[in-house]
Amino acid sequence: MLSSLLVLAAVTLAADAPRFITETDLYQFTWVADPQISPDGSRVVYTRVTVNAKHDNYETALWLMPTAGGAGRQLTAGVRDSSPRWSPDGKTLAFVRSTETTGQIYLLSLEGGEARPLTDVPKGASSPVWSPDGKMIVFSSTAIDQDFDKKKDEPSDVKVITRAAYRNNGSGYADPDRRPHLWLVDVPAVPAAVAKARQVTQGAFSESGAIWARDSARLYFTSNRVLEPYYESPDADLYVVDAKGGDIAKVTSIDGPISGLALNPAGNRVAFTGAINRIGTAAQRSYSQTDLFVSDAGAGSAAKNLTRQYNFDIAGGIGGDQAPPRGGESAKPYWSADGRFVFTVAAEEGRANLKRIDAETGRVTALTEGDHALSSYSASADGSKVAALISTPTSIGELYSIDSASGKLKQLTQSNQELFGKLQLTPPEAIWYKSFDGWRIQAWVQRPPNFVEGKKYPLILNIHGGPHAAYGFTFDHEFQWMAAKGYIVLYPNPRGSTTYGQDFGNVIQYHYPGDDHQDLMAGVDELVKRGWADPERLGVTGGSGGGVLTNWAITHTDRFKAAVSQRSIADWTAFWYTADFTQFTSSWFRGAPWESEADYKERSPITHVQKIKTPLMLIEGEADLRTPPAAGGEQMFRALKYLKKPVVMVRFPGESHELSRSGKPTHRVERLQHIVAWFDKYLLGQEIHTYDVR
Repeated sequence: MLSSLLVLAAVTLAADAPRFITETDLYQFTWVADPQISPDGSRVVYTRVTVNAKHDNYETALWLMPTAGGAGRQLTAGVRDSSPRWSPDGKTLAFVRSTETTGQIYLLSLEGGEARPLTDVPKGASSPVWSPDGKMIVFSSTAIDQDFDKKKDEPSDVKVITRAAYRNNGSGYADPDRRPHLWLVDVPAVPAAVAKARQVTQGAFSESGAIWARDSARLYFTSNRVLEPYYESPDADLYVVDAKGGDIAKVTSIDGPISGLALNPAGNRVAFTGAINRIGTAAQRSYSQTDLFVSDAGAGSAAKNLTRQYNFDIAGGIGGDQAPPRGGESAKPYWSADGRFVFTVAAEEGRANLKRIDAETGRVTALTEGDHALSSYSASADGSKVAALISTPTSIGELYSIDSASGKLKQLTQSNQELFGKLQLTPPEAIWYKSFDGWRIQAWVQRPPNFVEGKKYPLILNIHGGPHAAYGFTFDHEFQWMAAKGYIVLYPNPRGSTTYGQDFGNVIQYHYPGDDHQDLMAGVDELVKRGWADPERLGVTGGSGGGVLTNWAITHTDRFKAAVSQRSIADWTAFWYTADFTQFTSSWFRGAPWESEADYKERSPITHVQKIKTPLMLIEGEADLRTPPAAGGEQMFRALKYLKKPVVMVRFPGESHELSRSGKPTHRVERLQHIVAWFDKYLLGQEIHTYDVR
């Protein structure tokens, strides 16, 4: 009898014991997105993103949460509701409800009733912003006059292309006649019917990031008013226009792009983020660190760089695979009520936190601290309270309220508590090591949940893209699952990564790939030296810029027993001709392919393809316009087949460059399955025939 009870107790404990995470757990993830705090700071509305398994897509709905804590409630039942924005009196929400093809602005009274459409603009309405008096909403639309002609003929589908940048990853071919312009719509006292919208700006140039003057009479926005901007360094200036339309006046400009506008309480100064392309007569940089600027709000004002001496990334973030798909975000500076300070997020050494910056001296102090990534956020009308998303290596971004005086955090949501309570998740270990020339490199090591000290494990080196991006203290499903499958995952920030200062980020200019590869290999050596990684079972993978470095690694070393190169570049010349953005400025190379032929050739992995001995898997999105397959995986695949080397190409129909972050849920899961299966085959010796020649 006692033995039976003991067996029953053991079975019960086993059933209740946390299990390892799986690749298919992604179907149960819930994401919180775009938190918008009410003007009085008492409530937060946010976009909740879930997977619809039946339709293999994502659904978004609006939810409301009190900042004092407690239960949240669902506000809308739409499957594509997003971009919620509070009216100044906190009584009404404007949001965007989308269909398969377009979206319109709706209004929802917080005092009860159903959401009602406010706009019915051809080609849709997006990015709503309330006027301070609550009587109008400015929004963005690409509608043109012909769209309002119900008798118009169907336009031709033939494309006449005159611009060098004529398509974009994710959205496809651009229509040069359709630029995102600013539109206004009056808000009726009692929402009952669609209101007629009117266009504020027009012409050949786009406008974005609109904010209102305090008197609701003018609109500030950013724009690059150059017909073919790809011949020049990245740029966008700050402009102002009367809300009724008319002449546009330039407020201020820097040598670089401006974004994230925030007007001070008095309405006479504006804060914004921006990146300087070059210092003095130096060449345009490959990577320009973002700073915080302030300017007077009148036309012709000079901008002051407040964070010139702060050598980290203002408005920077940490890369991961769990940003809310289709959820949107808002993360721009905000002012204190007395106008003394500007608050903004900044990224330092793999962390992202809010900073308090003196609007006169530029002194930077921390508002929040911690090993986490703070991303999307918004502030109450007086700036005293903030709603923000915070992610850690063991939690997908959750909603927090933050006191702007003390920096105290209060967690408001636990969206994945039911699922994560069943999982055995472990945080990675952050390490620092020295590279070949003494530069210190930061990395994270995700070990198996049942890691045993003294045992050597197969290792997967996972390389981030960009190349100007950063890993850090945020949740990565991919790394957690690889570790759960028995691998040690090493994910470093080699030189060229952000969050370590301007020089560290830009040092790879004209030398990519190159010394960054040696930084990565030094990390592998460090884990082998520690006795964690088995030197005979090493794998490497990465996407985009990480795919470039994966291709580069296996042409320069035979240490890896398997490699998975994702949406990569094999031939820089082919990429120069086919990518969705131009490299007409000399930020990566010192000229066009025919002007710097030897450099393009030497830095292209395809040039060295005959050296490859490592079995290679190539993962491609068939709709990827950022790193087109023909310039990457297709070249590597065909060359290695010619050389009779072990190679396979896995193609995902309809997927763009964002496959791993916001692709179809089933495709995201299948991608993980293929990556790990390839390593299981060549690192663990498992008998897997999926990739046999058929």
